[in-house]
Amino acid sequence: MTARAFFGACLLVTLTLRPTVAASQGASTRDQGENAGEDFFKPPNLVQMMTSYRTTPRSTITNGSTTSVTTETFKLRHDHSFDLAPTWALILRSDLPLLARNPVSSSNPDGDYLYGVGDVDLQAVIFHNLSQRWAVGFGARLYAPTGGNTLGTGKWQIMPIVGARYALWEINSSSFFEPIVRYDASFAGDPTKKNISNLQFAPALNIGLPDRWFITFYPSADIRINLGDPITGQTGRLFLPFDARVGRKLSDNVSLSFELGVPIIKDYPLYNIKTQVRLNVTY
Repeated sequence: MTARAFFGACLLVTLTLRPTVAASQGASTRDQGENAGEDFFKPPNLVQMMTSYRTTPRSTITNGSTTSVTTETFKLRHDHSFDLAPTWALILRSDLPLLARNPVSSSNPDGDYLYGVGDVDLQAVIFHNLSQRWAVGFGARLYAPTGGNTLGTGKWQIMPIVGARYALWEINSSSFFEPIVRYDASFAGDPTKKNISNLQFAPALNIGLPDRWFITFYPSADIRINLGDPITGQTGRLFLPFDARVGRKLSDNVSLSFELGVPIIKDYPLYNIKTQVRLNVTY
């Protein structure tokens, strides 16, 4: 083969592959843009509005029988990320929950609905990108008993958090596995209220779907092992639900999702059913 023939063949291969490479790069960029704001380790600046419906066991005042209490929550959330170094970042989060709840207590024996602010919280997390595929992070969340004894726990709580992220590029660049572990512990507040001590797990598996849809299995840290005081209806320590979230990006900055949680094992009865709708606006 002459030099002219060799370079001609190389030019032909380059021109043939160029559209394929460009298309691949374009797809990767498009997939990276499908961050809906729910990725713990790649959080955009975020404003979220979330509405939640949940039922949990309760005991009546008169005969001690167990029925259920309904909690409806409208939560405002704000996340903001700060770059600390090329591979390090700090993410701050704050939540303001507005509750409607019908607990039975000595001050509310008929179980009427009560309305007000629940326990607000602040969270700080530092994450570090180890590589393009791996990331790790740690931090803590602090709860203040602003909900009092009727709409809140009546306790100050601290929640250390640690987790990791593994990108599932074999599926697409919007898919990842992201296990998170938290430990929720009360340390002050009303001494008559139950002490809180439980491990929480969220082995989140997010799958990016066509047309900006996504599904996440176990997005919330609802797998619990209770190490603290028993709650109403508790027969063991484990709560294991089926938990999944389905959503879609409506635009580059807005996404909408629906989450459903139902118990599989509820020896520690965290809830009977849970539904959540989230509207995320990123900036």
